[in-house]
Amino acid sequence: MRVVIGVSGASGSIYPVRLLERLSRNKEVETHLILSRAAEKTLYLETGRKAADLKALASFSYPVEDIAAPIASGSFHTQGMVVAPCSIHTMSAIAYGISSNLLVRAADVTLKERRRLILMVRESPFHTGHLRTMTALSEMGAIIAPPIPGFYNNPKTVEDLVDSSVDRVLDLLQLPDGEIKRWEGPPRADAK
Repeated sequence: MRVVIGVSGASGSIYPVRLLERLSRNKEVETHLILSRAAEKTLYLETGRKAADLKALASFSYPVEDIAAPIASGSFHTQGMVVAPCSIHTMSAIAYGISSNLLVRAADVTLKERRRLILMVRESPFHTGHLRTMTALSEMGAIIAPPIPGFYNNPKTVEDLVDSSVDRVLDLLQLPDGEIKRWEGPPRADAK
């Protein structure tokens, strides 16, 4: 199974790090990574990691300018694509088909081939234009999945909060992962 991971310059660099760490443990998954230039800078500012560190977690990586990369074609079969984090700029370019770089082109291909496109949009609050763009993308088949953690599993660390959103993305990609924490209801009084 192939999964494309696009990383834009929005805050939230920990999300692609954790997603790629988790996917790299699954020997059945081949990951294809694209980092925007802004993503490289944000990654360093937020985590102290360099682009090479993130690329090392992926099976393949491509320069954002490489429009001739295999992932730019619909004939290159994938399970889907995740943009994590997804800036408003990138989201808008995807919505309006402005394929000026490989990240947006790969997302456009994902939509046109009716594959899963998951956008971890990072912005708050949203104005009406953002919401209209998200609606348009949803109508095109994209899944808008802002990284909003769940608290029902009693997270103890920032990593627990990040993994809550990563778990949802893995489920949306329909990729098995034994680390996913699922809600099983409140503790029962009669449970031993």
